[in-house]
Amino acid sequence: MKKIYLASKSPRRRELLSRVGIPFEVVERSCSIDNPPFDPNCPENYVIYLAEAKAKAAIAPEDGLILGCDTIVVQDGDLLEKPKTPGQAVEYLRRLQDNSHTVWTGIALFKRSMDKLESDFEATEVLFGSMSAEEIDAYVRSGEPMDKAGAYGIQEKGALLVREVRGDYFNVVGLPLFRLTELLKRFNIHRLSVLENRE
Repeated sequence: MKKIYLASKSPRRRELLSRVGIPFEVVERSCSIDNPPFDPNCPENYVIYLAEAKAKAAIAPEDGLILGCDTIVVQDGDLLEKPKTPGQAVEYLRRLQDNSHTVWTGIALFKRSMDKLESDFEATEVLFGSMSAEEIDAYVRSGEPMDKAGAYGIQEKGALLVREVRGDYFNVVGLPLFRLTELLKRFNIHRLSVLENRE
């Protein structure tokens, strides 16, 4: 299949695309993206808006398919973004322990020459186990929580904190791969071409 342009610097998304054999190139955005107001009743609208905005703002060297993504963590109606300080990371993890939260990811595909924009979202419920104060402090000191929504990474040491995942695991990593292949179909790129790595 032809290369897509990834409008994200996330190493997790790069790794997932590489692992399943989807060729891609990381591209920059032409402008910053302002976050809309967050409505806890419609998290899907929030992530879809940001994914679409990122895809449309990307600068692709050729007329190709641009992928924009946005992932958030929501618990009890509150948006838990990337922690700004270690103290905030501790606060988030204390909230998450012995409790459930939802990870939402919006994905958008944009082809500028066709002026075609397709988008969708995935939601996954994650249940954390209990953690001692010492465990939380040790995890925060590792530095891993500081660049991740909700202050944890399920594909790294954060996996030790997760009791159960209800839904798409890869969505929690940052890119719902099945949902992506469903979107690719709308551009006549079928799952078989990915599996066989052919056009």
